[in-house]
Amino acid sequence: MNRFVTACAAALLLMACSAGADETSRALPQPKFDPPSMASSETAVLAGGCFWGMQGVFQHVKGVKLVLAGYSGGSRTYDYETVSTGTTGNAESVKIAFDPKVVSYGEILRIYFSVMDPTELNYQGPDEGTQYRSEIFAANPTQQKVATAYIAELTKAHAFSAPIVTAVGNFTGFYQAEAYHQNYLLDHPDQPYIAINDLPKIAKLKQLYPALYVEKPVRVARNML
Repeated sequence: MNRFVTACAAALLLMACSAGADETSRALPQPKFDPPSMASSETAVLAGGCFWGMQGVFQHVKGVKLVLAGYSGGSRTYDYETVSTGTTGNAESVKIAFDPKVVSYGEILRIYFSVMDPTELNYQGPDEGTQYRSEIFAANPTQQKVATAYIAELTKAHAFSAPIVTAVGNFTGFYQAEAYHQNYLLDHPDQPYIAINDLPKIAKLKQLYPALYVEKPVRVARNML
């Protein structure tokens, strides 16, 4: 579904969108397996529906240095319209550069699972198709183990009302999305899709994890657009 919808159409989706966003209304448990990292910077690549919202959320997370919207999971880069057909293997994703001494990979995943519905297969809010699937693209064996263990932990704790269908795959590449997608939430907070589907995710981050929330977002610099 193309997200450039009219205000009227977006308003009609409000109830359906809100239901998915409220799958978990409480803070999730911290991952039990989340080994400390001595690196000065790490990268997480996550797919969880519309990359506008995912980028906007992680731009407000303490310790995050940069968040790019893009595409992962496919064999090569495509433009937005082609990825939107659901035929490329790519999912709308975000690439998050963060300081693991400030925010761990496990805490990144904790936020991730809190702001999207991991029980929906190839579907998030009003968006449907494999390009909107939830998937964690692990960059190394440690990330793979942390993600797999955390999904098992959330499953055992019955954190969600239905089985978690989020996949854990290997990172094979990230392709930066077009310039107009970067900082989209920050630049268009009044756009109906953003107001209905994505701003509540940031409010949720602030409410559930205040120690990890920062008011001033980390924007993608103009020279990277």
